[in-house]
Amino acid sequence: MLVDANLLLYAVNDAAPQHDAARAWWEATLNGSSRVGLPWQTIGAFVRIVTHPRVIRRPLTAEDAWGYAAEWLDVDVVWMPPATERTAAVLGALLRRTGVTGNLVPDAQLAALAIEHGLVVASADSDFAQFPDVRWTNPLQ
Repeated sequence: MLVDANLLLYAVNDAAPQHDAARAWWEATLNGSSRVGLPWQTIGAFVRIVTHPRVIRRPLTAEDAWGYAAEWLDVDVVWMPPATERTAAVLGALLRRTGVTGNLVPDAQLAALAIEHGLVVASADSDFAQFPDVRWTNPLQ
C-alpha cells in the first residue's frame, strides 16, 4: 500500500470531518502486518499542508509535523518506496495518456510510484481513478 497525504492529514487534524475514521484506519494500519509505503512526496505534502495557516485552522509547527512523520517512519511496517529512473518513465507515460496538469501532477507522481512498485494507493481522493493501471482504494468508505 502507498499512502496519500490526505489520509494522514485527516488522521492528525481533529477538525476534519473524516478525523475519527482516518485516525482509526491509520492506527490499525500502523499496528498491522502489511507493509505501508510512505514516500517523500506524501511526507512533504503532509508537512506542507498541516503547517499552513491558510489551510489548517490550528496549524502544527514544523517540528511537531515532522515529529509525526518521524514517528511513522520508525514503525516496523513502514517503508519509503524509492523513485527510480523507471518512475520517471511511468510518470511520463501517465502524463501523456491522461493529460493531467497543475494540482493533479502530484497525484500522477504518486500513481507512477505505485505502478512501479506494484502497490495500491490508499487515498480519500477519487482523482486516482483517472490513472490507467493504478489500483487505489478509499479506506474511509
